[in-house]
Amino acid sequence: MQLGMVGLGKMGANMVRRLMAGGHRCVGFDVSKASVDSLVQEGAQGAYSLAELVAKLEPPRAVWCMVPAGELTEKTVTALSELLSPGDIIIDGGNSFYKDDARRARQLAEKGIRYVDAGTSGGVWGLTRGYCLMIGGDKDAINHLDPIFKTLAPGVGDIPPTKGRNDATSTAQHGYLHCGPAGSGHFVKMIHNGIEYGMMAAYAEGFDIMRHAGDDHLPEELQYNLNLTEIAELWRRGSVVESWLLDLTAIALTEDPNLDAFTGVVEDSGEGRWTVNAAIEEAVPAYVLTAALFARFRSRQQGSFADKIISAMRKQFGGHVEKKTP
Repeated sequence: MQLGMVGLGKMGANMVRRLMAGGHRCVGFDVSKASVDSLVQEGAQGAYSLAELVAKLEPPRAVWCMVPAGELTEKTVTALSELLSPGDIIIDGGNSFYKDDARRARQLAEKGIRYVDAGTSGGVWGLTRGYCLMIGGDKDAINHLDPIFKTLAPGVGDIPPTKGRNDATSTAQHGYLHCGPAGSGHFVKMIHNGIEYGMMAAYAEGFDIMRHAGDDHLPEELQYNLNLTEIAELWRRGSVVESWLLDLTAIALTEDPNLDAFTGVVEDSGEGRWTVNAAIEEAVPAYVLTAALFARFRSRQQGSFADKIISAMRKQFGGHVEKKTP
């Protein structure tokens, strides 16, 4: 199947590579000519403008936008809407606000253009691990794109189905799912990231407590000089808190046991705030997720070892680099 990819950054370029390895034909565009040239050398078709990208695609065209959420995504979708034809599909794989998706879907429908929102999780590891895809939009469009989603997703792999499941037709066990109408994919991804904030904060606080278990103000017989690198490795094997985030924490601690390369300044990319706002709108208590968001705000005033743990995890899974403080 043929797909156009707009945005060849850390995730977009690797998604093209995974698709090409799966036998799909990709046309890539990025504002960086060097990024386009690099993928052309690997077998992709290159485009140096949105108009050229659209011209190289066969109807019905499918264009995946993998650019930063907000104004840049808005401008890209608007520009594509002027170039595409009825029946074509725009997929937004970034971290857009779900209410924007619903609006865009309505606006594009007036032109006969179909819109799909695909919440994408996998970060810089997605090329080899695959991408967990939370998808919203028109069912027919999503069915048409199924070969693309199936290739990008992790697949069943060696993870057994949940005990008691008997729906072999669901794509969830393959790592992608049509969640509902426009906006639902990014809504599910938003909650996913809100939960991620809470999980990261829990790990970070726990490791920080262990790090201070040997402090001088504690009773001498209760002072423990714990090896956090070894404990992270231990917990990866059979404990109830094992997870990919713990795997990444173990990697970070192995590379830098004291996390000296990190200041502990932790950014939030938007989804945590939107999750808390959704909880408010729905009158749903969200104590942990709200506290985890506020902890990130506090980290920008005074970082702790816990904040360094979170910052290290963000770098491991998404390649996020700490912003320099003024």
